[in-house]
Amino acid sequence: MAGGQGSRLRPYTDDRPKPMVEIPGTGLPIIGHQLAWLAAEGVTDVVVSCGHLAGVLQEWLAGAVLPLRVTTVVEEEPLGRGGGLKYAARHLPHPDRAWYAANGDVWTRFPLREMAAFHAERAAVATLALARPRIPWGVVETNEFGQVLDFVEAPPSPYPVNAGVYVFAPEFAALLPDLGDHERTTFPRLARERRLAGFPLPQGAYWRAIDTAKDLAEAARELAAQGAV
Repeated sequence: MAGGQGSRLRPYTDDRPKPMVEIPGTGLPIIGHQLAWLAAEGVTDVVVSCGHLAGVLQEWLAGAVLPLRVTTVVEEEPLGRGGGLKYAARHLPHPDRAWYAANGDVWTRFPLREMAAFHAERAAVATLALARPRIPWGVVETNEFGQVLDFVEAPPSPYPVNAGVYVFAPEFAALLPDLGDHERTTFPRLARERRLAGFPLPQGAYWRAIDTAKDLAEAARELAAQGAV
């Protein structure tokens, strides 16, 4: 899903969609890293839903040496996240099979096959990956008497967040809205019906959503520290 305007990442997104923003020092846009990861996890076909400055993304895809087959679809008018996902799903090469989806601004590495197995074991209609990003502030630990015990700098969140990577059963596409946000409609409905599962990212898995210029800098620093740049 690569159709958003990426307003919080300006000025980088003034002339390109967010997935085309390069992580400093890596030589590849975000989507290049995503495609490499998907191919390494056994994915053979990808449908990219485009919107904002779609031509820039399509031009890069046309000129790049890609590790899998890529089809692009362009929303003629904004359909919302759910509508855009439904529109893209119409172009899946195997609509009768379960399929992955990912937000175009997420950079992550974890075993997708494990997530697919988790999804199948629970007979879920949809499964979302769950991450625990670090809280950007230091926190204070206290005891029951209100005494301060310790200060912890940027600990992992105690609550999981939607990591922007999904596994969907074939029937999921029909449940999406034609226009609007599936996270406000389809997901809550499936949760009430206990047909929505959450897959915790494995311990040590890398995950970061690229929303701001600060995220770009931190991603570059983290990956350099890991020897991945």
